[in-house]
Amino acid sequence: MSPEPNQPVFIVRDDRGGLVSDRQAQIRRLQQKNTRIEIRGTVCLSSCTMYLGADNVCVVPRTRFGFHGPSDHGKPLSHPQFDYWSQVIADHYPKHLARWYMQTARHLSQGYYHLTGAQLIEMGFPNCDADIH
Repeated sequence: MSPEPNQPVFIVRDDRGGLVSDRQAQIRRLQQKNTRIEIRGTVCLSSCTMYLGADNVCVVPRTRFGFHGPSDHGKPLSHPQFDYWSQVIADHYPKHLARWYMQTARHLSQGYYHLTGAQLIEMGFPNCDADIH
């Protein structure tokens, strides 16, 4: 999957996450510029996984993606806040991944549920390296 000529490219490498609201704003800015997002690092954890719902995203097989529920820097959220932020995160995933996140991954408060880039490619995500010869 090659970028269009003159299309901006944002490369994600070894991103361990951050505030959901900050990531949401960053993704919005990237999409407004029609930026291609290439997830190429060895890890993409927590809010980094929100890139997976971007319009023009690709992944590489070796990346380990880590999913877990929202928290306040590791502290539990109130039930309404937990539901709200879980939905914000899920809204940044394709439907099949969002459904799994809401049913399973968001309930994990310690550690991560891991998926590899290879698994995501099998689910239909574009492989960043597919057009490289």
